[in-house]
Amino acid sequence: MTATNAGNFELGRNFDQGVATGGLDLGPYAAHYSELFADALEDGVITAEERERLDKAADNLGMNRMQLRQLEQAMVNAYEMHHRVKVVERWEESPVSLQPIVVDAAGDEGKAMLLGQIERLNKRVAELESELREARAHVNVEVDVSVLEGNDSAVDESVEQLRARIRRDPTNPRLFARLYRACGDSGDPDGQYRAAQALVALGQADVQQSTLVAKHQPEGLITPARALNGTDWQSSLAHPELEIVTSQIMALIAPAALMGRVAGLRREKKLLPQAENQKQDPAKSTLMAVRALAWAAHVLGMPVPLISADASRDIAYAHVPGMPPYSLVGKAALAGRTQVQSAFLSARHMTYYRAEFFVKVLFPGVTELEDLFLAALLIGSPGLPIAQHLRTRVTPISEALAPMLNPAQLDSLRQQFKAFVADGGRTNLLRWSESVDKTACRAGLLLCGNLSSALEVLQPEEGPKGPLSADLLAFVVSDRYGQLRQKLGIAIQ
Repeated sequence: MTATNAGNFELGRNFDQGVATGGLDLGPYAAHYSELFADALEDGVITAEERERLDKAADNLGMNRMQLRQLEQAMVNAYEMHHRVKVVERWEESPVSLQPIVVDAAGDEGKAMLLGQIERLNKRVAELESELREARAHVNVEVDVSVLEGNDSAVDESVEQLRARIRRDPTNPRLFARLYRACGDSGDPDGQYRAAQALVALGQADVQQSTLVAKHQPEGLITPARALNGTDWQSSLAHPELEIVTSQIMALIAPAALMGRVAGLRREKKLLPQAENQKQDPAKSTLMAVRALAWAAHVLGMPVPLISADASRDIAYAHVPGMPPYSLVGKAALAGRTQVQSAFLSARHMTYYRAEFFVKVLFPGVTELEDLFLAALLIGSPGLPIAQHLRTRVTPISEALAPMLNPAQLDSLRQQFKAFVADGGRTNLLRWSESVDKTACRAGLLLCGNLSSALEVLQPEEGPKGPLSADLLAFVVSDRYGQLRQKLGIAIQ
């Protein structure tokens, strides 16, 4: 692994770092987690000596003994539900030991289990067909008459009207050209520069616009004056379709979800511990990709994660579950990247460490997110009226997570459930998931300061003019992006 321009990922002397916020707060979970789960769940049998260590770890985790028993039983219940098998309980000498997991699937009983599973699957298929018919009967029809505006030759549009039209048609160069003129007329040099950036990225800039971008675009990294804070994230950086209450519920459940995910990976022998020879100290590392992560964390106002580097891995940046999780840097980030591209990649990667977004690292599928979200709602309101097949599916998850939440977290979940109901009691987790990805790319654009470079990174992932790229084209000329540039001290005055 070669070092490339590592020294450039340094913050200025007058950089106002503020207080790092928004990261995944594991609270007491990380302190003695390995002591709790490393050996005890390896074979499903807990000896008297292991029980003593578990009780000690439970005290360190802030969990009482009854909570720990509930957690153990919840894990057995979740195993039965997930694998559709019967768990045979066999106790050791101590009546409080965790039962070994033994599947009795032999002989006539095994055949009966198989027939029962087929019957359940057929029933589930019928339920899904019924749900599909119902969903098709309730498809929302959205009508947008804003596209029936005046013809394309209008010249008296305001800056805000043009930005609104760009949000609906973010790859139309004529709109950016008119916004470029409107910003010039209104005395907004930074807005004019950002519109010119979009035209350059679209390959439609004239000589004047190209010259403006060449004059003001940094040759290397931006030089921010301060870090972002929580308000900056919520008011300016987060995608507008990112529902706040949904995010807050996800933030509350994320530490417990991580704990359960790590326990599952350990049971399946898939947990990837941080190798000693791959650990990186960003303050001493000569690797640009490693230093970029720490730099991005500071500018985004977040804690710096643990970092490992492995040039044999065909990845750029990856989140590795653990207590705590860590970042793995692979060859796609270690070589062949410019400083600006590294800034984009590292900022995008760091965004997913925010507590409200980390569940996407653990459960990237929308169905998994829906199950986790419903489980959180059930914890906040056990009497939640949901369809029986959904309750059957998510109850084991809620029962496994609830014992890992402390009283303050449980109370916050109840309050967030009330807020969710007050907001209408509806959310779209596909849209939420997509908005998280767009927010991460927006953070990448903010820190790299170069729209063309950001789109170059995204093109292999989604092709030209994909949804993430389209969102960045609209975001680069938005008032929100302009405000963020002002706050960081990088806007053209």
